[in-house]
Amino acid sequence: MKTIEVLIIEDNLKVAKAHQLFVEKVEGFTVTGVVNCLADAADMVKVLEPDLILLDVYFPDGNGMDFLARLRRNHADCDVILITAAKEVKLLHSALRSGVFDYMIKPVFFQRFEEALGNYRQHWTRLNALDDMDQEAVDHFFRTAQGNTQQQPCQDVPKGIDPLTLEKVIESFSATPDQGQSAEEVGHSIGASRTTARKYLEYLISTGFLRINLEYGTIGRPERKYFKT
Repeated sequence: MKTIEVLIIEDNLKVAKAHQLFVEKVEGFTVTGVVNCLADAADMVKVLEPDLILLDVYFPDGNGMDFLARLRRNHADCDVILITAAKEVKLLHSALRSGVFDYMIKPVFFQRFEEALGNYRQHWTRLNALDDMDQEAVDHFFRTAQGNTQQQPCQDVPKGIDPLTLEKVIESFSATPDQGQSAEEVGHSIGASRTTARKYLEYLISTGFLRINLEYGTIGRPERKYFKT
């Protein structure tokens, strides 16, 4: 799966470095550039073509919201998360109208930062997995955008996925969140076959709830182990 490329636009060098370290701790993301002034930001967006921009609002040489408006006018193909010390309600309204994915108030702690990127990863993965579009797919993205709440794995499940069985699979990872499980182990835990368990596990990978590792033994094919993200 393609790594999500992130551009950080932040004038405070220490804050920019902290956010870069945060991004690098979250699986599936990489920082492709860091810009400390708006004068260089537009050129960096053109050159790097990031999937996601982490954008401050107040800069010595301009305003991040004005920069965001220019991005939208120029049809830049990227999403934006605002990270700012600004707490004005008017700014929040403007951010929502501009289609920002999330809004974090400084200082940002890693748990909140990781949550924002995890939400974005689910959104990005599902959007890029679409082959065509129907009303259900459209509803998912607009419901997620309203209030920008995280899509829960047991909501709006596709045909063939039973919510009650799915909940059992999710619960099997709650007791030992750092421990990986095979499809056979999950099937035994929920009272289902290995094939059924694997169907639900693969669905949870598509939502971003799980990730997969291949573990190589001494004999035979590698075993697929599923881990909570």
